[in-house]
Amino acid sequence: MSEKLKIGISIGDVNGIGLEIIIKTLSDSKIYDYCTPIVYGHTKVASFYRRISDVNEFNFNVITSASQAIPRKPNMINCWTEDVKIEPGILNKEIGKYAFMSLERATNDLLAGEIDALVTAPINKDTIQSESFNFPGHTEYLQDRAGGADSLMFLVSDTLRVGVVTGHIPVSKISESITTEGILSKLRLMDASLRKDFWIRKPKIAVLGLNPHASDNGLIGSEEAQTITPAIEEARANDILAMGPYAADGFFANGTYLQFDAVLAMYHDQGLIPFKQIAFESGVNFTAGLSFIRTSPDHGTAFDIAGKNKASEVSFREALFTAIHIIKHRRETAELNENPLAFTKLSRDRD
Repeated sequence: MSEKLKIGISIGDVNGIGLEIIIKTLSDSKIYDYCTPIVYGHTKVASFYRRISDVNEFNFNVITSASQAIPRKPNMINCWTEDVKIEPGILNKEIGKYAFMSLERATNDLLAGEIDALVTAPINKDTIQSESFNFPGHTEYLQDRAGGADSLMFLVSDTLRVGVVTGHIPVSKISESITTEGILSKLRLMDASLRKDFWIRKPKIAVLGLNPHASDNGLIGSEEAQTITPAIEEARANDILAMGPYAADGFFANGTYLQFDAVLAMYHDQGLIPFKQIAFESGVNFTAGLSFIRTSPDHGTAFDIAGKNKASEVSFREALFTAIHIIKHRRETAELNENPLAFTKLSRDRD
């Protein structure tokens, strides 16, 4: 950890708040005590958002590869050559290709080991769609690029961590998509991440039910008894301390979540609505279960305030520092496992 970590940053939708929150974050000189940021975008687009962000004496150091990044400076790699018409707040399918160019170049460098982690600014999931990007969002794209069989959308903050069994799918398909093995897979990923990435020795995980009141003993649906409870029981048999299923409404309303290290929700809104209500300013989206590290702020493109200098950089800054902390935890864990203390069985005999 003697050298500064190289953190790659993709800019997201050019017409959203991505570059505004990136510039506001990187204008704080304390950032450079911990990492060397490399932004994948274009200096002309960055100059536009620097002007509207009222950030003085801030300029990117332009480089052509991550190996050229200069410490204690914000670095930028230009990912395209043509001029881009910037229209803050406007949904434009033509502009989505630049979000993908940024993400693809950053991901390539991440997989090549040129950067230590990736922080992604928000994309618009509609405008980015193309032959090259046919995914519901960042999580699915990065899982595909990593070649992983599964990953976990994991929203984290100081007081709450929430993962989801099903992610970006229609509500009408949630029930049929939830299986005992699927829940078990997410529990394994969550438990492993809590241990490796957050250094929690014996994580306690709460599992939410799918139906109202967690089915009221089968009065409102059968998924709890037939699918969710068996997954919890098998997880516990495999040394994962999972509990539940809990009724989601009361679980968050009465603060029960504070008794657990993480919560596994059955679907996107069940987990993300309470998370954003409780930890919106400081929340971070972390893709757990991948060989590399990716984080992002827990909000979207915010077209309604784009270009108005109203966007808060707090969540993005938290995403940056979360990535740094996870890198540190993973590396220190690897070092400890490389040279474990030799085990010697003590004799009962005494001199």
